[in-house]
Amino acid sequence: MNRQPATLVLSDGAVFEGYAAGYLPDDGVTTGEFVFNTALSGYQEVITDPSYAGQVIAFTYPHVGNYGVTPRDDEAVRPWCRGVVMRELTARHSNWRAENDLEPFLVERRVPAIIGVDTRRLTRHLRAHGALPGAFGHASPGVVAAAAATAQGTDGMDYVSLVTTPTAYVRGEGRRHVVAIDYGIKTTMVEQLAQRFRVTVVPAGTSADGIRSLAPDGVFLSNGPGDPAALRSYVGEIEGLVGTVPIFGICLGHQLLATALGGSTYKLPFGHHGSNHPVQDLATGRIEVTAQNHNYAVDPDSLNAQVSHRNLNDGVVEGMVSPKLRCFSVQYHPEAGPGPHDARYLFERFESLLRGEDLRAN
Repeated sequence: MNRQPATLVLSDGAVFEGYAAGYLPDDGVTTGEFVFNTALSGYQEVITDPSYAGQVIAFTYPHVGNYGVTPRDDEAVRPWCRGVVMRELTARHSNWRAENDLEPFLVERRVPAIIGVDTRRLTRHLRAHGALPGAFGHASPGVVAAAAATAQGTDGMDYVSLVTTPTAYVRGEGRRHVVAIDYGIKTTMVEQLAQRFRVTVVPAGTSADGIRSLAPDGVFLSNGPGDPAALRSYVGEIEGLVGTVPIFGICLGHQLLATALGGSTYKLPFGHHGSNHPVQDLATGRIEVTAQNHNYAVDPDSLNAQVSHRNLNDGVVEGMVSPKLRCFSVQYHPEAGPGPHDARYLFERFESLLRGEDLRAN
């Protein structure tokens, strides 16, 4: 296949060369915040994770697309990422589940890509300088560079209002009722909840009174994109729920719950994006290999709850618990789509909490 040359330029002036692939925008330029993901598989789930809204995903694994795509692996109704960067895009899939190749999927879903990039060099650059805004595309290098100079990161951005469901919907038939607030909820997350509860998924802007009117046995705070410090209106509604109903938060939901308890958040240099992060349960000493996707974290010195889990790579707070207020949360993704299933016990912990059992840090 003859491909158009493409350029990738970061806001600090770093330049990478490659070829245009996937969806080709008319103006030949795509902007966003560049982050790298270290997962070895699960590229479709990564691309369709709403938490990547506003970002361009660079895959560190050199071959992407080997096993094709299937609608069964979508984590949302559409991708919300700005684009993808790959070393090599496999032209022909080989897997019995696949219904198509990755590139037609990218074209249909309007996801621009740049391939042939030295992703090892790009990853090392982002590790050294942090997640950076930038641009890529098949437009002239000067046009791409100009777009990179004005590209925005995720600081101060509310992408939740972009990705949240417009209307409530119900999944599952369990005896206990959980209201899940959709800040960018993944399909696998809904499925894990629906296996245990009757779940009403509501838009992110639903008020605390509106949630209480649904008479939930518990409230679930989902993952989602953007800067938690820019989501004060959502935090205010969580404040109205804390102490009145059991709460379980994941990823952005963890950050928003921590903020509602009086804590604060900060931006990590290059975030945690992958399916191989070691986390320790501080109460038991047990180590979990976890799936993660976040650029922000909770400041441990601001936290008005017990730290329950820590990241063994960099010490970041990975979980908290408040037995008195009947709430707990984790920074990582126990639903693991993609990733290991080590942490799915946390859904059982939530179920135990709804049964009236004491919430402990183990």
